[in-house]
Amino acid sequence: MTTSEYNQCVDQHADGVYRFILKNIRDEEEARDVVQDSFEKMWKNVANIEAAKAKSYLFTTAYHTMIDKIRKNKRMSSYTEVNEDSLFHSEQYSDLKQVLNNALNLLPDKQKAVLTLRDLEGYNYDEIGEITGLSSSQVKVYIYRARVFLKQYIGSLERVL
Repeated sequence: MTTSEYNQCVDQHADGVYRFILKNIRDEEEARDVVQDSFEKMWKNVANIEAAKAKSYLFTTAYHTMIDKIRKNKRMSSYTEVNEDSLFHSEQYSDLKQVLNNALNLLPDKQKAVLTLRDLEGYNYDEIGEITGLSSSQVKVYIYRARVFLKQYIGSLERVL
């Protein structure tokens, strides 16, 4: 990959990578750090990366960097006990986006990542597997489980609307 191809990759994919990371970790500063670290790692390996595979490399690197940060933060923070009632939504809201964001934040990290890659970024199962290091069938299982959880959390649309 040449320097101009690297710069073009930055211009084309920086926003998408940032959205993906921000949706998963919900902290703007952390998301910026992850994106910056991902582009730095890409720059260090620029001679070994093909321009056609730059997007996949970038998302894969960003995903793994995000997972590393999440694990590091979990080790530093204390664990809190989850109340089972907080896992289900029973109030009436009119803001569907808020309800979905609350539900997404309750998903396990891998389920949240594969669901956002599939439904928000538009990747297919094989591409998600390549990015996350999971098999295609495991990606399908995680997406299915995430969607079932979201369905149970939200309940019926009458409650939301």
